[in-house]
Amino acid sequence: MAAKPGFAARKAAADILGNVVHKRHAIDAELDLQSGHSGFRSLPNNDRGLVRAIVGASLRHRGEINEILARLLDRKIPEKTGRVVDILHIAIAQMLFLEVPDRAAVDLAVDHAGADRRARPYKGLVNGVLRRLGRERETVTADLDAVRLNTPDWLYESWVESFDAATARAIAEAHQGEAGIDLSFKEWSDENAKTWAEKLGGTIVAGGSIRLNEKSAVDQLEGYSDGIWWVQDAAATLPARLLGDIAGKKVADLCAAPGGKTLQLAAAGANVTAVDISKSRLKRVSENLTRLKLQADVVTGDLKTWEPTEPFDAILLDAPCSATGTIRRHPDLPWIKQAYDIGKLSEIQSELLERALSWLKPGGTLVYCTCSLQPEEGVAQIDALLRSRKDVEVLPVKAEEIGGLGSSITPQGFLRTLPFHAATADGSLIGLDGFFAARLRKF
Repeated sequence: MAAKPGFAARKAAADILGNVVHKRHAIDAELDLQSGHSGFRSLPNNDRGLVRAIVGASLRHRGEINEILARLLDRKIPEKTGRVVDILHIAIAQMLFLEVPDRAAVDLAVDHAGADRRARPYKGLVNGVLRRLGRERETVTADLDAVRLNTPDWLYESWVESFDAATARAIAEAHQGEAGIDLSFKEWSDENAKTWAEKLGGTIVAGGSIRLNEKSAVDQLEGYSDGIWWVQDAAATLPARLLGDIAGKKVADLCAAPGGKTLQLAAAGANVTAVDISKSRLKRVSENLTRLKLQADVVTGDLKTWEPTEPFDAILLDAPCSATGTIRRHPDLPWIKQAYDIGKLSEIQSELLERALSWLKPGGTLVYCTCSLQPEEGVAQIDALLRSRKDVEVLPVKAEEIGGLGSSITPQGFLRTLPFHAATADGSLIGLDGFFAARLRKF
């Protein structure tokens, strides 16, 4: 008998969710149209969009759904039951957080359990749990502290320790919503920005980006094929701006992929060397350079062993990190990262920072940045560097360099954006990726 419409999409969603939370696969890898989950790749476009929505909601609300299941179940579901728990998660995500009728979500979940050899004995449980949720949703979901539940303890507690309880909660609350789409422009002026904001239906943010008011297929928007702009979160544009006037200077963009900062530096007139360890990710950088009609020397290399032929006037080091500042875009991160990952990454960051400084001319500027909220990957790196080296000083960030976002500057003069920070100088629009950046000068 042929599967019901929508069955394949739900099966792919449950498989992908399971691969993310049990095997720690990145969601972007699972959803890759060339190398990702085979069931997902075989779906038509509209069903792929549904899978993205279901998996995204399941991850963004994972802690909440876990608590709901605990309230609905008399005992914990045994291990080795196939996709039972994943099937329940995606069904609950549809029922509570997406506009899917309960009946459709329940029926397809029951069919899925029946089609899974190991889950089949729990088909009745799936049916009973979900139908009870449908009847008792107000009672079952009452008094849930969703903001707190949806952040793993190790991560939430790290933010309380690093900032304070109120800031930690504000960060977690911001992660309950999706990030918008921000565009960076090859040529920026106040007049040009106003024109494009009107054309695309957007708002000027961070003094140098346009945020779309509605999500769209970006490759179908005006200006894309003409190489007028590229997609890049407004916060991600700020570190490159801290290098100042780089026209004609020799500048390195280290850990360059996916390439937004390379495009910024090239558009500013720098002679850019973009280095990254991933050849496949650098392909996208080269494609965007071609589309934007910009030039850069794109190099595949491991920064632990790679050496430049001559020193640079300026360096932008966007170091590999936990990326906890991008959870709005990547809701899988809280569930695939662990506390011990931070320590391993911080060791890599320290090594790369020292190597990058050795490639900088005396008097040159280096901007170190990470899209992380963890202090070990940000301020702690710079504090340790300043204790060990006397030939480096901090050049404090100024509000006028970052679109007037003075609240994103720390007392030490570092850049620190948080997901709930204002994206406009007047505070009329909020929401940025979490970034840390420090500007250093080498004597």
